[in-house]
Amino acid sequence: MTVERPIQKAPQVKGLSHRLAVLHALERKLLWLSAWMIHHANHIRPNRDGLKVGGHQASCASSVSILAALYFEILRPQDRVAVKPHAGPVFHAINYLLGRQAREKLSTLRQFGGIQPYPSRVKDGAEVDFSTGSVGLGVALTTFGSLVQDYVRLHGLGRPEIAAGRHVAIVGDAELDEGNIYEALLEGWKHDVRNVWWVVDYNRQSLDSVVPDRLFGRIEGLFRDMGWNVVTLKYGRRLEAAFARPEGEALRRWIDDCPNSLYAALTFQGGAAFRHAILAELGRVPGVRAIIDPLTDDELAALMTNLGGHDIETLTEAFRAADAAGDQPTCFIAYTVKGMGLPFAGHKDNHAGLMTKEQMATFRDVMRIRPGHEWDRFEGLDLPEAEIQAFLESIPFARPLAPEGRRLDSPLIPVPATLPAPRIPPGRMMSTQAAFGEILAEIGRGQGANAPLAERIVTTSPDVTVSTNLGPWVNRRGIFDRHLKNDVFRDAKLASAQRWGMGPEGQHIELGIAEQNLFLLLGALGLSHSLYGARLLPVGTVYDPFVNRGLDALIYGCYQDARFLLVSTPSGLTLAPEGGQHQSVNTPLLGIAQDRLAAYEPAYADELAVLMRFAFDHMQKPEGSSVWLRLSTRALAQPERRLDAEAVIAGGYWVVPPGPGAKLAIAYQGPVAPEAREAFDAVREDMPDAGLLAITSPDRLHADWLAQGRARRQGGPGESVVEKLLAPLDRDAALVTILDGHPAAHAWLGSVRGQRVVPLGVDRFGQGGDLPDLYDAYGLDAAAILDACAAAVLRG
Repeated sequence: MTVERPIQKAPQVKGLSHRLAVLHALERKLLWLSAWMIHHANHIRPNRDGLKVGGHQASCASSVSILAALYFEILRPQDRVAVKPHAGPVFHAINYLLGRQAREKLSTLRQFGGIQPYPSRVKDGAEVDFSTGSVGLGVALTTFGSLVQDYVRLHGLGRPEIAAGRHVAIVGDAELDEGNIYEALLEGWKHDVRNVWWVVDYNRQSLDSVVPDRLFGRIEGLFRDMGWNVVTLKYGRRLEAAFARPEGEALRRWIDDCPNSLYAALTFQGGAAFRHAILAELGRVPGVRAIIDPLTDDELAALMTNLGGHDIETLTEAFRAADAAGDQPTCFIAYTVKGMGLPFAGHKDNHAGLMTKEQMATFRDVMRIRPGHEWDRFEGLDLPEAEIQAFLESIPFARPLAPEGRRLDSPLIPVPATLPAPRIPPGRMMSTQAAFGEILAEIGRGQGANAPLAERIVTTSPDVTVSTNLGPWVNRRGIFDRHLKNDVFRDAKLASAQRWGMGPEGQHIELGIAEQNLFLLLGALGLSHSLYGARLLPVGTVYDPFVNRGLDALIYGCYQDARFLLVSTPSGLTLAPEGGQHQSVNTPLLGIAQDRLAAYEPAYADELAVLMRFAFDHMQKPEGSSVWLRLSTRALAQPERRLDAEAVIAGGYWVVPPGPGAKLAIAYQGPVAPEAREAFDAVREDMPDAGLLAITSPDRLHADWLAQGRARRQGGPGESVVEKLLAPLDRDAALVTILDGHPAAHAWLGSVRGQRVVPLGVDRFGQGGDLPDLYDAYGLDAAAILDACAAAVLRG
């Protein structure tokens, strides 16, 4: 929506120091460039599909002063910043002024291959420290980034020439509606996280409404309870000077008592409306009349909107004071006006508002921008260009962080050719979850070729460390804490399987049960090589069904290409007695759908050892990704065999290859392997050419199939792994598939060569019981597989 309203010219402020004069000039330039960038994308660039482009001019305007004060005066090269999503254009304008963004790129906002709507590490380049866009997650990530920086520093893994930095989030006030903010706040308190600033752009307007007046009293209390310093920046210098005049406190009380919605409406209406409202209540107060009567309507509007978040002097003073006070985490509540300086400032519908062409023409005149010079760096500013350029080159943030820039390099960690395998005598029963714990514990000994690997692994879990078999690793490597803490049970000589020493040298980070925090921490750990110059190999464990509870943060970590190993266990109906709320169904589908995450489900310990080795290597490759292992608590008899590691990594292999032109094959995934084998042995009595296929990753098979299909459509050669696997089968063959998860994870196999697929799996909530009852009820037992085979063959 656009609203017609004359744009107010800010009054000239005299007597400013030269440095403040330059800061005000740059603040003005950021307002222009961010507004013009969005206007160009919506009204000047050709629109081929008729869709609104958007860009949040009002949200940019409310944050201009905050960002100007931080980037041009306060931030140091080692500081890491999460910019609120809707201020993306301001961020790009800052980098343009600093010479870190090409002029040509500014005109590509929201264009294919151009500047992203919200800052993106992967798509916008090295200047973006943390991707933002999924509301609240970028804010919370600064807490975990600070924790990871402490981990790197206390383990002596960082680069000594790079000082520890502060983690700063510019926060939209509506982001504080997100629950993950408070989960992170509590976790940060538990870990005594330091060196974090959250600067709240408190414009009191969200997408649909004006923020309730009482909200920030509660939020401020929460921050203080968590050990944060809270600095409220409500009024700027001019308003504070007015309050200091005789009876000025009456004006302060009037503003303090003014409801957010009324203040927003008066801001939109302008100085005359403010005058009428003030005089209606304070017209008989001589001191108030002495303050406002001499002012024009424009001057009164400028005074009444002189809030702390728009006052460079107030902001820089507060930031410097907090810096001098030490490393206590600090929340700045900076009062602002949404759309400050634009024609729809304060209007409750301005969130997605765009200036019309006529409004932009007026705005251009006010900003003294000549037509054709809209992108010029210093156009419309009063100060000489050489002085502004010299200022920009002198600011702390202009200094290079490292020779390679803000995205640091870190050497690869050598991974042994094979990982230590669990001790498995013939016929030993073992689950993949137990095997995971044994393999990791053996690595944790730190002996021989495993020593460099063991040093860089860091594990974490949301209160399920023992029940996901991380206990032995933690016994060997300890729990990380910024402070040395005694194990009370050990000191008292009380028996316990957990010998969990806590101190700065520990390599496990214990979390509360909030899964969002797990994935945010994995994201921060998985960016350590580029943020802090120390490569870590993060391993996070969680119950498989509760991946869904942290899914937003998992997607967020993958979006910014963080590298980690996710181990979700136990999984599926196979967790029999635990009931439906602890039994997962959809996670195999998530593994297929999620970009930058290679998902696997091994059935046996030897497959797991191959995949863990692959994961630690793949996580480090430029073309690699994070890895997800879905494990089970069901103990299976371990086979004696020589395994084709490449086939396991590729996604599948024939346990029993089919004969040429075979009419039937059974494919299984994960812990239902015994049922598949039992059914297969029965089928072979009548169909000796049938094959038995082990699927270790429908995700990798599917991704490779799509990639090879795209390559062929572009004229290239190639045949996917799954096409090769299914090639021996007859074109009319039936493929009966089974997994302890949603059957759609395998249903696509019928599209590979046109063969018929009968997918078995779980498509509804489970319930408590034992395996025979559950496998029978949900069609996962050998009888169900045989029935499916018979139906498929008869139908053929």
